[in-house]
Amino acid sequence: MILCVFYPTPLPTRLRARKLREDLGCSLWGAKVVCVMVIHGLSEKGTMKRLLYCAAALLLLPLTAFARTVVVTEIRNAISPASAAYFLRALDEARQAEAELLVLKLDTPGGLDSAMRDMIRGILASPVPVATYVAPAGARAASAGTYILYASHVAAMAPGTNLGAATPVAIGIGGEAGKPSAEKPEDGKDRALPGSAMEKKAVQDAAAYLRSLAQLRGRNTEWTEQAVRQAASLSAEDAAKLKVVDLIATDLPDLLRQLDGRSVGVGENKRVLSLADATTVTVEHNWKERLLAAVADPNIALILMMLGIYGLLFEFYTPGFGVAGIIGAISLLLALYALAMLPINAVGALLLLVGIGLMAAEAFVPSFGALGIGGVAAFIAGSLMLIDANIPGLEVSLAFVVPLATVSALVLLGIGTFAMRARRRPPASGVEAMVGGTAEALEDFEREGWVRAFGERWRARSATAMSRGARARIVAVEGLTLVVQPERKGEES
Repeated sequence: MILCVFYPTPLPTRLRARKLREDLGCSLWGAKVVCVMVIHGLSEKGTMKRLLYCAAALLLLPLTAFARTVVVTEIRNAISPASAAYFLRALDEARQAEAELLVLKLDTPGGLDSAMRDMIRGILASPVPVATYVAPAGARAASAGTYILYASHVAAMAPGTNLGAATPVAIGIGGEAGKPSAEKPEDGKDRALPGSAMEKKAVQDAAAYLRSLAQLRGRNTEWTEQAVRQAASLSAEDAAKLKVVDLIATDLPDLLRQLDGRSVGVGENKRVLSLADATTVTVEHNWKERLLAAVADPNIALILMMLGIYGLLFEFYTPGFGVAGIIGAISLLLALYALAMLPINAVGALLLLVGIGLMAAEAFVPSFGALGIGGVAAFIAGSLMLIDANIPGLEVSLAFVVPLATVSALVLLGIGTFAMRARRRPPASGVEAMVGGTAEALEDFEREGWVRAFGERWRARSATAMSRGARARIVAVEGLTLVVQPERKGEES
Protein backbone atom coordinates (compact mmCIF):
# COMPACT_ATOMS: atom_id res chain seq x y z
CA MET A 1 0.00 0.00 0.00
CA ILE A 2 1.35 3.44 -0.98
CA LEU A 3 -0.09 6.45 0.87
CA CYS A 4 0.14 10.01 -0.45
CA VAL A 5 -0.89 12.89 1.83
CA PHE A 6 -1.38 16.40 0.41
CA TYR A 7 -1.38 19.62 2.45
CA PRO A 8 -2.34 22.93 0.81
CA THR A 9 -0.05 25.05 2.99
CA PRO A 10 3.58 24.52 3.96
CA LEU A 11 4.24 22.83 7.32
CA PRO A 12 7.23 23.44 9.59
CA THR A 13 9.50 20.44 9.83
CA ARG A 14 8.83 19.89 13.53
CA LEU A 15 5.04 19.76 12.90
CA ARG A 16 4.93 17.39 9.92
CA ALA A 17 5.11 14.09 11.83
CA ARG A 18 2.62 15.22 14.50
CA LYS A 19 0.18 16.54 11.89
CA LEU A 20 0.41 13.28 9.94
CA ARG A 21 -0.35 11.20 13.05
CA GLU A 22 -3.33 13.37 13.95
CA ASP A 23 -4.81 13.23 10.45
CA LEU A 24 -4.32 9.48 9.91
CA GLY A 25 -5.48 8.54 13.40
CA CYS A 26 -6.03 4.81 13.84
CA SER A 27 -7.60 4.15 10.46
CA LEU A 28 -4.54 2.37 9.09
CA TRP A 29 -3.96 -0.20 11.87
CA GLY A 30 -3.36 -3.55 10.24
CA ALA A 31 -2.61 -2.08 6.80
CA LYS A 32 0.80 -2.76 5.27
CA VAL A 33 2.03 0.69 4.18
CA VAL A 34 5.07 0.43 1.95
CA CYS A 35 5.58 4.12 1.33
CA VAL A 36 4.16 7.33 2.82
CA MET A 37 4.63 10.45 0.69
CA VAL A 38 3.75 13.82 2.21
CA ILE A 39 3.32 16.71 -0.25
CA HIS A 40 2.73 20.05 1.41
CA GLY A 41 2.62 23.65 0.34
CA LEU A 42 0.54 23.14 -2.84
CA SER A 43 -0.17 26.27 -4.79
CA GLU A 44 -1.28 27.04 -8.30
CA LYS A 45 2.30 27.64 -9.32
CA GLY A 46 3.81 24.57 -7.71
CA THR A 47 0.94 22.06 -7.86
CA MET A 48 1.81 20.50 -11.18
CA LYS A 49 5.51 20.42 -10.37
CA ARG A 50 4.97 18.57 -7.10
CA LEU A 51 2.51 16.16 -8.68
CA LEU A 52 5.11 15.31 -11.31
CA TYR A 53 7.64 14.65 -8.55
CA CYS A 54 5.14 12.36 -6.87
CA ALA A 55 4.46 10.40 -10.06
CA ALA A 56 8.19 10.01 -10.76
CA ALA A 57 8.85 8.76 -7.23
CA LEU A 58 6.07 6.18 -7.57
CA LEU A 59 7.46 4.96 -10.87
CA LEU A 60 10.96 4.65 -9.40
CA LEU A 61 9.75 2.80 -6.30
CA PRO A 62 11.55 -0.58 -6.35
CA LEU A 63 9.31 -3.48 -7.14
CA THR A 64 11.11 -5.48 -4.48
CA ALA A 65 9.11 -3.58 -1.88
CA PHE A 66 6.15 -5.72 -2.91
CA ALA A 67 8.06 -8.99 -3.18
CA ARG A 68 7.70 -11.59 -0.47
CA THR A 69 10.75 -12.39 1.62
CA VAL A 70 12.17 -15.74 2.70
CA VAL A 71 14.74 -15.52 5.50
CA VAL A 72 17.45 -18.20 5.32
CA THR A 73 19.58 -19.28 8.29
CA GLU A 74 22.19 -22.02 8.51
CA ILE A 75 23.57 -24.09 11.40
CA ARG A 76 26.41 -26.48 10.60
CA ASN A 77 27.73 -27.52 13.98
CA ALA A 78 26.62 -28.78 17.37
CA ILE A 79 23.60 -27.05 18.87
CA SER A 80 25.02 -24.66 21.45
CA PRO A 81 24.00 -21.41 23.17
CA ALA A 82 25.61 -19.56 20.25
CA SER A 83 23.44 -21.49 17.77
CA ALA A 84 20.32 -20.71 19.80
CA ALA A 85 21.17 -16.99 20.04
CA TYR A 86 21.78 -16.80 16.28
CA PHE A 87 18.56 -18.63 15.40
CA LEU A 88 16.39 -16.60 17.79
CA ARG A 89 17.81 -13.36 16.38
CA ALA A 90 17.00 -14.54 12.86
CA LEU A 91 13.46 -15.40 13.99
CA ASP A 92 13.04 -11.90 15.40
CA GLU A 93 14.33 -10.30 12.19
CA ALA A 94 11.95 -12.45 10.14
CA ARG A 95 9.05 -11.35 12.35
CA GLN A 96 9.96 -7.68 12.02
CA ALA A 97 10.29 -8.01 8.23
CA GLU A 98 6.94 -9.89 8.07
CA ALA A 99 8.71 -12.61 6.10
CA GLU A 100 6.67 -15.29 4.40
CA LEU A 101 8.92 -18.10 5.62
CA LEU A 102 12.11 -18.78 7.56
CA VAL A 103 14.26 -21.63 6.28
CA LEU A 104 16.75 -23.26 8.66
CA LYS A 105 19.38 -25.23 6.78
CA LEU A 106 20.54 -27.76 9.33
CA ASP A 107 23.53 -30.08 9.57
CA THR A 108 24.19 -31.02 13.18
CA PRO A 109 25.36 -34.07 15.15
CA GLY A 110 23.32 -32.93 18.16
CA GLY A 111 24.10 -30.64 21.05
CA LEU A 112 22.95 -29.22 24.34
CA ASP A 113 19.41 -29.84 25.54
CA SER A 114 18.96 -26.32 26.94
CA ALA A 115 19.95 -24.64 23.66
CA MET A 116 17.74 -27.04 21.67
CA ARG A 117 14.71 -26.26 23.84
CA ASP A 118 15.30 -22.52 23.48
CA MET A 119 15.20 -22.90 19.71
CA ILE A 120 12.07 -25.06 19.83
CA ARG A 121 10.29 -22.56 22.08
CA GLY A 122 11.13 -19.86 19.56
CA ILE A 123 9.73 -21.96 16.69
CA LEU A 124 6.49 -22.77 18.50
CA ALA A 125 5.89 -19.10 19.38
CA SER A 126 6.92 -17.70 15.99
CA PRO A 127 4.30 -15.96 13.84
CA VAL A 128 6.52 -16.74 10.84
CA PRO A 129 6.45 -20.38 9.62
CA VAL A 130 9.75 -22.21 10.01
CA ALA A 131 10.93 -24.83 7.52
CA THR A 132 13.87 -26.91 8.74
CA TYR A 133 15.78 -28.27 5.77
CA VAL A 134 18.46 -30.91 6.36
CA ALA A 135 20.95 -30.15 3.61
CA PRO A 136 23.17 -30.52 1.65
CA ALA A 137 23.62 -34.16 0.71
CA GLY A 138 25.55 -35.91 3.46
CA ALA A 139 24.15 -33.69 6.21
CA ARG A 140 22.35 -35.03 9.25
CA ALA A 141 19.88 -33.94 11.90
CA ALA A 142 20.93 -36.26 14.70
CA SER A 143 19.97 -36.09 18.36
CA ALA A 144 18.92 -32.48 19.06
CA GLY A 145 18.49 -31.88 15.34
CA THR A 146 15.68 -34.47 15.25
CA TYR A 147 13.71 -32.56 17.88
CA ILE A 148 14.13 -29.28 15.99
CA LEU A 149 13.02 -30.96 12.77
CA TYR A 150 9.88 -32.32 14.43
CA ALA A 151 9.06 -28.92 15.98
CA SER A 152 9.22 -27.03 12.68
CA HIS A 153 6.14 -26.13 10.66
CA VAL A 154 7.73 -27.84 7.65
CA ALA A 155 10.28 -30.67 7.86
CA ALA A 156 12.31 -31.26 4.70
CA MET A 157 15.44 -33.21 3.81
CA ALA A 158 17.80 -33.36 0.89
CA PRO A 159 18.60 -36.71 -0.74
CA GLY A 160 21.47 -38.50 0.99
CA THR A 161 20.76 -37.09 4.45
CA ASN A 162 19.60 -38.75 7.68
CA LEU A 163 18.02 -38.03 11.04
CA GLY A 164 17.46 -39.79 14.37
CA ALA A 165 19.57 -41.09 17.29
CA ALA A 166 17.57 -38.95 19.71
CA THR A 167 18.52 -40.73 22.94
CA PRO A 168 19.24 -38.10 25.61
CA VAL A 169 22.69 -37.77 27.20
CA ALA A 170 23.25 -36.21 30.63
CA ILE A 171 24.57 -32.67 30.84
CA GLY A 172 26.63 -31.70 33.85
CA ILE A 173 29.25 -33.08 36.21
CA GLY A 174 29.18 -36.84 36.43
CA GLY A 175 28.70 -39.69 34.06
CA GLU A 176 26.27 -40.44 31.29
CA ALA A 177 22.52 -40.65 31.31
CA GLY A 178 20.35 -42.00 28.65
CA LYS A 179 23.09 -44.14 27.22
CA PRO A 180 21.48 -46.90 25.16
CA SER A 181 21.25 -50.12 27.10
CA ALA A 182 23.17 -53.16 25.98
CA GLU A 183 20.22 -55.38 26.81
CA LYS A 184 17.96 -56.61 24.05
CA PRO A 185 14.40 -55.26 23.83
CA GLU A 186 11.92 -57.41 25.68
CA ASP A 187 9.04 -57.07 23.22
CA GLY A 188 10.97 -56.55 20.03
CA LYS A 189 9.86 -52.95 19.73
CA ASP A 190 10.90 -50.87 22.71
CA ARG A 191 14.31 -51.04 24.24
CA ALA A 192 14.53 -51.74 27.94
CA LEU A 193 15.06 -48.54 29.85
CA PRO A 194 18.44 -47.83 31.46
CA GLY A 195 18.87 -48.88 35.05
CA SER A 196 18.97 -45.76 37.24
CA ALA A 197 15.97 -43.64 38.11
CA MET A 198 17.58 -40.53 36.61
CA GLU A 199 18.23 -42.33 33.33
CA LYS A 200 14.64 -43.53 33.19
CA LYS A 201 13.36 -40.03 33.86
CA ALA A 202 15.56 -38.55 31.12
CA VAL A 203 14.47 -41.10 28.51
CA GLN A 204 10.78 -40.86 29.44
CA ASP A 205 10.88 -37.07 29.33
CA ALA A 206 12.63 -37.03 25.95
CA ALA A 207 10.21 -39.57 24.48
CA ALA A 208 7.17 -37.61 25.67
CA TYR A 209 8.65 -34.35 24.39
CA LEU A 210 9.35 -35.69 20.89
CA ARG A 211 5.97 -37.42 20.78
CA SER A 212 4.17 -34.20 21.68
CA LEU A 213 5.98 -32.36 18.87
CA ALA A 214 4.99 -35.09 16.43
CA GLN A 215 1.35 -34.83 17.50
CA LEU A 216 1.45 -31.05 17.17
CA ARG A 217 2.70 -31.20 13.57
CA GLY A 218 0.75 -34.32 12.55
CA ARG A 219 3.81 -36.49 11.96
CA ASN A 220 4.67 -40.10 12.76
CA THR A 221 4.46 -40.60 16.53
CA GLU A 222 5.38 -44.30 16.63
CA TRP A 223 8.85 -43.75 15.23
CA THR A 224 9.61 -41.14 17.93
CA GLU A 225 9.69 -43.94 20.51
CA GLN A 226 12.28 -45.83 18.46
CA ALA A 227 14.37 -42.69 17.95
CA VAL A 228 14.53 -42.00 21.69
CA ARG A 229 14.60 -45.47 23.24
CA GLN A 230 16.55 -47.34 20.55
CA ALA A 231 18.56 -44.45 19.03
CA ALA A 232 17.03 -45.35 15.64
CA SER A 233 17.93 -43.37 12.51
CA LEU A 234 16.31 -42.93 9.10
CA SER A 235 17.46 -41.90 5.65
CA ALA A 236 15.65 -39.11 3.84
CA GLU A 237 13.67 -41.49 1.63
CA ASP A 238 12.59 -43.68 4.55
CA ALA A 239 11.68 -40.63 6.61
CA ALA A 240 9.42 -39.37 3.82
CA LYS A 241 7.73 -42.80 3.47
CA LEU A 242 7.06 -43.00 7.22
CA LYS A 243 5.78 -39.40 7.26
CA VAL A 244 8.49 -38.33 9.65
CA VAL A 245 9.28 -35.43 7.29
CA ASP A 246 7.01 -33.64 4.86
CA LEU A 247 9.04 -33.64 1.67
CA ILE A 248 12.40 -34.18 -0.03
CA ALA A 249 13.99 -31.29 -1.95
CA THR A 250 17.22 -31.29 -3.91
CA ASP A 251 18.10 -27.67 -3.10
CA LEU A 252 16.65 -24.45 -1.71
CA PRO A 253 14.89 -23.31 -4.94
CA ASP A 254 13.31 -26.76 -5.22
CA LEU A 255 12.16 -26.52 -1.59
CA LEU A 256 10.52 -23.13 -2.21
CA ARG A 257 8.82 -24.41 -5.37
CA GLN A 258 7.32 -27.35 -3.50
CA LEU A 259 6.19 -25.18 -0.58
CA ASP A 260 4.53 -22.55 -2.80
CA GLY A 261 0.79 -22.73 -2.15
CA ARG A 262 1.19 -25.15 0.75
CA SER A 263 -1.00 -24.63 3.84
CA VAL A 264 0.75 -24.71 7.21
CA GLY A 265 -0.56 -24.22 10.71
CA VAL A 266 0.75 -21.17 12.54
CA GLY A 267 -0.68 -21.12 16.02
CA GLU A 268 -4.41 -21.73 15.75
CA ASN A 269 -4.61 -20.40 12.18
CA LYS A 270 -3.85 -21.83 8.76
CA ARG A 271 -1.55 -19.96 6.44
CA VAL A 272 -1.03 -20.52 2.73
CA LEU A 273 2.56 -19.92 1.67
CA SER A 274 3.01 -17.69 -1.35
CA LEU A 275 6.63 -18.14 -2.39
CA ALA A 276 6.51 -17.48 -6.13
CA ASP A 277 9.30 -15.02 -7.02
CA ALA A 278 10.12 -14.66 -3.32
CA THR A 279 13.33 -12.87 -2.39
CA THR A 280 15.72 -14.86 -0.17
CA VAL A 281 17.66 -13.01 2.52
CA THR A 282 20.44 -14.82 4.38
CA VAL A 283 21.06 -13.89 8.01
CA GLU A 284 24.75 -14.07 8.91
CA HIS A 285 26.29 -14.55 12.35
CA ASN A 286 27.31 -11.34 14.09
CA TRP A 287 30.52 -10.92 16.06
CA LYS A 288 28.91 -11.73 19.42
CA GLU A 289 27.56 -15.04 18.13
CA ARG A 290 30.90 -15.91 16.53
CA LEU A 291 32.68 -15.18 19.81
CA LEU A 292 30.19 -17.24 21.80
CA ALA A 293 30.47 -20.11 19.33
CA ALA A 294 34.27 -20.04 19.54
CA VAL A 295 34.31 -19.96 23.33
CA ALA A 296 31.79 -22.81 23.59
CA ASP A 297 34.10 -25.12 21.64
CA PRO A 298 35.69 -27.51 24.19
CA ASN A 299 39.10 -27.23 22.53
CA ILE A 300 39.00 -23.43 22.62
CA ALA A 301 37.78 -23.52 26.23
CA LEU A 302 40.76 -25.71 27.12
CA ILE A 303 43.15 -23.24 25.47
CA LEU A 304 41.58 -20.33 27.34
CA MET A 305 41.90 -22.19 30.62
CA MET A 306 45.58 -22.88 30.01
CA LEU A 307 46.23 -19.25 29.02
CA GLY A 308 44.51 -18.15 32.21
CA ILE A 309 46.64 -20.44 34.36
CA TYR A 310 49.84 -19.45 32.55
CA GLY A 311 49.08 -15.75 32.92
CA LEU A 312 48.30 -15.97 36.62
CA LEU A 313 51.35 -18.14 37.36
CA PHE A 314 53.62 -15.75 35.46
CA GLU A 315 52.13 -12.78 37.31
CA PHE A 316 52.54 -14.42 40.73
CA TYR A 317 56.12 -15.56 40.11
CA THR A 318 57.37 -12.37 38.43
CA PRO A 319 55.27 -9.39 39.57
CA GLY A 320 55.35 -6.60 37.04
CA PHE A 321 52.88 -4.32 35.27
CA GLY A 322 50.01 -6.80 35.61
CA VAL A 323 49.52 -7.43 31.87
CA ALA A 324 50.00 -11.18 32.23
CA GLY A 325 47.66 -11.27 35.22
CA ILE A 326 44.94 -9.31 33.41
CA ILE A 327 45.13 -11.52 30.32
CA GLY A 328 45.17 -14.61 32.50
CA ALA A 329 42.16 -13.53 34.55
CA ILE A 330 40.10 -12.67 31.47
CA SER A 331 41.02 -15.94 29.75
CA LEU A 332 40.23 -17.97 32.86
CA LEU A 333 36.83 -16.31 33.29
CA LEU A 334 35.96 -16.98 29.63
CA ALA A 335 37.03 -20.60 30.05
CA LEU A 336 34.90 -21.03 33.18
CA TYR A 337 31.94 -19.48 31.35
CA ALA A 338 32.39 -21.92 28.47
CA LEU A 339 32.86 -24.93 30.72
CA ALA A 340 29.72 -24.00 32.66
CA MET A 341 27.74 -24.60 29.45
CA LEU A 342 29.41 -27.91 28.67
CA PRO A 343 29.06 -31.41 30.15
CA ILE A 344 31.98 -31.67 32.55
CA ASN A 345 33.30 -34.92 33.99
CA ALA A 346 34.46 -34.43 37.60
CA VAL A 347 37.30 -36.99 37.36
CA GLY A 348 38.57 -35.41 34.15
CA ALA A 349 38.59 -31.94 35.74
CA LEU A 350 40.53 -33.19 38.78
CA LEU A 351 43.07 -35.01 36.61
CA LEU A 352 43.54 -31.87 34.56
CA LEU A 353 44.23 -29.75 37.65
CA VAL A 354 46.60 -32.40 39.07
CA GLY A 355 48.50 -32.50 35.78
CA ILE A 356 48.92 -28.72 35.74
CA GLY A 357 50.09 -28.75 39.36
CA LEU A 358 52.68 -31.48 38.71
CA MET A 359 54.05 -29.69 35.64
CA ALA A 360 54.33 -26.45 37.63
CA ALA A 361 56.09 -28.26 40.50
CA GLU A 362 58.66 -29.72 38.09
CA ALA A 363 60.17 -26.26 37.64
CA PHE A 364 60.88 -25.89 41.40
CA VAL A 365 61.39 -29.40 42.76
CA PRO A 366 64.39 -31.44 41.55
CA SER A 367 62.54 -34.65 40.62
CA PHE A 368 64.64 -35.53 37.56
CA GLY A 369 61.55 -35.31 35.31
CA ALA A 370 59.25 -37.59 37.30
CA LEU A 371 56.80 -34.81 38.20
CA GLY A 372 56.86 -33.44 34.67
CA ILE A 373 56.16 -36.79 33.02
CA GLY A 374 53.39 -37.54 35.51
CA GLY A 375 51.92 -34.09 34.98
CA VAL A 376 51.83 -34.47 31.18
CA ALA A 377 50.18 -37.90 31.48
CA ALA A 378 47.58 -36.61 33.94
CA PHE A 379 46.95 -33.56 31.77
CA ILE A 380 46.33 -35.64 28.64
CA ALA A 381 44.03 -38.08 30.47
CA GLY A 382 42.11 -35.29 32.16
CA SER A 383 41.66 -33.35 28.92
CA LEU A 384 40.26 -36.38 27.12
CA MET A 385 37.90 -37.12 30.02
CA LEU A 386 36.95 -33.48 30.65
CA ILE A 387 34.09 -33.44 28.14
CA ASP A 388 31.66 -36.35 27.83
CA ALA A 389 32.76 -37.93 24.52
CA ASN A 390 29.31 -39.43 23.87
CA ILE A 391 27.79 -36.00 23.23
CA PRO A 392 28.18 -35.38 19.48
CA GLY A 393 30.17 -32.33 18.48
CA LEU A 394 31.51 -31.73 21.99
CA GLU A 395 34.66 -33.85 22.02
CA VAL A 396 38.22 -32.84 22.81
CA SER A 397 40.52 -34.03 20.04
CA LEU A 398 43.49 -36.24 20.97
CA ALA A 399 45.51 -34.68 18.16
CA PHE A 400 44.89 -31.35 19.87
CA VAL A 401 45.53 -32.42 23.47
CA VAL A 402 48.99 -34.01 23.01
CA PRO A 403 50.64 -30.91 21.46
CA LEU A 404 48.87 -28.71 24.03
CA ALA A 405 50.23 -30.84 26.88
CA THR A 406 53.75 -30.66 25.46
CA VAL A 407 53.55 -26.90 25.02
CA SER A 408 52.08 -26.57 28.51
CA ALA A 409 54.99 -28.45 30.04
CA LEU A 410 57.51 -26.29 28.17
CA VAL A 411 55.74 -23.05 29.07
CA LEU A 412 55.46 -23.95 32.75
CA LEU A 413 59.11 -25.00 32.78
CA GLY A 414 60.04 -21.67 31.19
CA ILE A 415 57.96 -19.70 33.70
CA GLY A 416 59.62 -21.55 36.58
CA THR A 417 63.08 -20.96 35.14
CA PHE A 418 62.48 -17.23 34.76
CA ALA A 419 61.08 -17.08 38.29
CA MET A 420 64.17 -18.78 39.79
CA ARG A 421 66.47 -16.47 37.85
CA ALA A 422 64.57 -13.44 39.09
CA ARG A 423 64.88 -14.64 42.69
CA ARG A 424 68.66 -15.14 42.37
CA ARG A 425 69.28 -11.65 41.03
CA PRO A 426 70.86 -9.15 43.45
CA PRO A 427 68.55 -6.47 44.86
CA ALA A 428 68.24 -3.39 42.67
CA SER A 429 66.89 -0.95 45.28
CA GLY A 430 66.60 -0.44 49.03
CA VAL A 431 69.12 -0.97 51.84
CA GLU A 432 70.18 -4.36 50.47
CA ALA A 433 71.23 -2.74 47.19
CA MET A 434 73.54 -0.28 49.04
CA VAL A 435 75.60 -2.95 50.77
CA GLY A 436 78.72 -3.54 48.69
CA GLY A 437 78.56 -0.17 47.04
CA THR A 438 81.33 2.46 47.18
CA ALA A 439 81.49 5.77 49.02
CA GLU A 440 83.89 8.75 48.81
CA ALA A 441 85.05 10.65 51.89
CA LEU A 442 84.12 14.36 51.80
CA GLU A 443 86.42 15.25 54.72
CA ASP A 444 89.18 13.89 56.89
CA PHE A 445 87.82 11.93 59.83
CA GLU A 446 88.95 9.17 62.21
CA ARG A 447 85.70 7.64 63.47
CA GLU A 448 82.72 9.38 61.86
CA GLY A 449 82.36 11.83 59.03
CA TRP A 450 80.56 12.65 55.83
CA VAL A 451 80.81 10.63 52.62
CA ARG A 452 79.15 10.70 49.21
CA ALA A 453 77.38 7.51 48.14
CA PHE A 454 74.92 6.96 45.28
CA GLY A 455 74.99 10.73 44.58
CA GLU A 456 73.92 11.67 48.12
CA ARG A 457 75.61 12.86 51.36
CA TRP A 458 75.59 10.23 54.07
CA ARG A 459 76.90 10.11 57.62
CA ALA A 460 79.51 7.34 57.75
CA ARG A 461 81.40 5.45 60.43
CA SER A 462 84.74 3.73 59.88
CA ALA A 463 87.01 1.72 62.14
CA THR A 464 90.07 3.33 60.55
CA ALA A 465 90.83 6.94 59.74
CA MET A 466 89.97 8.22 56.27
CA SER A 467 91.29 11.18 54.34
CA ARG A 468 89.38 13.48 52.02
CA GLY A 469 88.76 11.85 48.60
CA ALA A 470 89.49 8.33 49.84
CA ARG A 471 87.18 5.59 48.64
CA ALA A 472 85.53 3.04 50.90
CA ARG A 473 83.29 -0.01 50.62
CA ILE A 474 79.88 0.02 52.32
CA VAL A 475 79.61 -3.04 54.55
CA ALA A 476 76.39 -2.24 56.44
CA VAL A 477 73.64 0.32 56.86
CA GLU A 478 72.57 1.22 60.41
CA GLY A 479 69.63 3.62 60.23
CA LEU A 480 70.91 6.70 58.44
CA THR A 481 74.58 5.88 59.02
CA LEU A 482 76.76 3.93 56.65
CA VAL A 483 79.36 1.54 58.02
CA VAL A 484 82.29 1.73 55.61
CA GLN A 485 85.67 0.10 55.25
CA PRO A 486 88.50 1.79 53.31
CA GLU A 487 89.37 0.10 50.06
CA ARG A 488 92.73 -1.56 49.83
CA LYS A 489 95.20 -0.63 47.16
CA GLY A 490 94.49 -2.46 43.92
CA GLU A 491 90.89 -3.37 44.96
CA GLU A 492 88.36 -2.58 42.26
CA SER A 493 85.52 -0.28 43.13
